[in-house]
Amino acid sequence: MTKIDGPTHGPQSGGKPKQLVVLLHGYGADGNDLIGLAPVLAPLMPDAIFVAPNAPYPCDGNPMGFQWFPINRLDPASRLAGTRSAAPFIDSFLDETMAKYGLDESQTVLVGFSQGTMMSLHVGLRRSKQLAGIVGFSGALSGAEELKTEIKTRPPVLLIHGDADEMLPHMLTEQAAQALKANGIDVTVHIAPGVGHGIDQSGLSHAARFLLHVFGLRVPQ
Repeated sequence: MTKIDGPTHGPQSGGKPKQLVVLLHGYGADGNDLIGLAPVLAPLMPDAIFVAPNAPYPCDGNPMGFQWFPINRLDPASRLAGTRSAAPFIDSFLDETMAKYGLDESQTVLVGFSQGTMMSLHVGLRRSKQLAGIVGFSGALSGAEELKTEIKTRPPVLLIHGDADEMLPHMLTEQAAQALKANGIDVTVHIAPGVGHGIDQSGLSHAARFLLHVFGLRVPQ
């Protein structure tokens, strides 16, 4: 299996990492797309290291980008099959990256965007040791029915979506939240008014507060 890798940022303190934030990009993008969040978040969590691996496959729709799985069909069955096929890449990346920095799941958060959110939710709820949390921007949940028998841990989850998203309607996040809550997961939802398929300042602010909370760091007033 090909190893995935991508850009990193931090820790801003210059010391040994105490927290790990793994950023999973969307379809057709790459790690450079989400690592841009790191300079905004790093001053709030100066001991965190941010890593943004490129998905394992060249993108069918954008030869300059990458994909976790094809999206030629977005029916639930093919979406679940896609997340299943890509999950081992992320699990291996998490294991190797945590070992590299001497961290464990309690110090690690997955942050996904769009297809990266689908991957974050799929992987993060099926690991045997619980992550500190999961943040999902503009995404969806694959395999809601299957989750009942496959869930292993229940990290807190924050889901953020724009109500003007033209690619993935925010209804998908609301459906995901219902399914996660039905499986005993603590879920917070933020629907950003007037925001399309992207991340705005309000969403980023919610994500920052969530990260500080799950890492046990001071939240600015």
